[in-house]
Amino acid sequence: MTLTELKYIVAVARQKHFGHAAEACFVAQPTLSVAIKKLEDELGVTIFERGGTEVSTTPLGAQIVAQAERVLEQTAVIKEIAKQNKDPLSGPFRLGIIYTIGPYLLPTLVKTMIDRVPQMPLVLQENFTVKLMELLRQGELDAAIMALPLPDQGMMVQALYDEPFMVAVPKEHPWSDRESVSAQELKSETMLLLGNGHCFRDQVLEVCPEMARFSTANDGIARTFEGSSLETIRHMVASGIGITVLPRASIHDLGAKDSMLRYIPFSDRAPDRRVVIAWRKSFTRQAAIEAIRQAVLACGLAGVNMVDEPASPQ
Repeated sequence: MTLTELKYIVAVARQKHFGHAAEACFVAQPTLSVAIKKLEDELGVTIFERGGTEVSTTPLGAQIVAQAERVLEQTAVIKEIAKQNKDPLSGPFRLGIIYTIGPYLLPTLVKTMIDRVPQMPLVLQENFTVKLMELLRQGELDAAIMALPLPDQGMMVQALYDEPFMVAVPKEHPWSDRESVSAQELKSETMLLLGNGHCFRDQVLEVCPEMARFSTANDGIARTFEGSSLETIRHMVASGIGITVLPRASIHDLGAKDSMLRYIPFSDRAPDRRVVIAWRKSFTRQAAIEAIRQAVLACGLAGVNMVDEPASPQ
């Protein structure tokens, strides 16, 4: 049994396809297939059910793959320990970030990191929270910037900032001169939301639960559209199609009079989200995590409240 064989079975379990797994491992498919068959013969078990359009893992195979993931993670820890002995701030750092934070934080964060720790370039990946958590568990990412709550436990988490939400309306909307609006008022409007998979969508639905029921007439919202990104939704709002809720850091022109949009705070206590950086408990480059945290604190994101709290297990 070799680490390469373990890497192959993890790749197949993830991709559910031998060809795609071979591409991900940068080997020819016959090489990967022969190695996996050799491992199955050595163990005397069947790890994958072959046939059909998708490869599936047998119940016993799922246990073997899960253990293989742990072995590969611990192998990465050995490399990280050796690297930390030399310089924890040296070498690439693989950072994930969710779609609704990346466009507004990364430009300043990358520049700040280049200025502060040029020897530690960021290797970035934007994705959904669930996918980033999977990549963290598998050791494909070193850390990820996401919003609470996280979908599962087992990570170390440190708060970065609290970000309030605001309502965005077209400039001709009856609310455009309002000083504030309540969450209850949103249910009578045509709301534009992110599609399924975005944690920000779930957070907006918490602000106004009536949206989740897709009610009609006087009982709830008239219509609801879904967009793929906050910028797409912002343009749809500017066109007069409806209104939306946005995180504060995504709003650069809050007081601009020539904008096609108007941004209105919530009345009473504004709903918000806590943005955190998460990493595996076994990850050893703590100085690198702290360097990123300090860089985020130095970015000066508009309208957010920076949080200085110690890390804790999630």
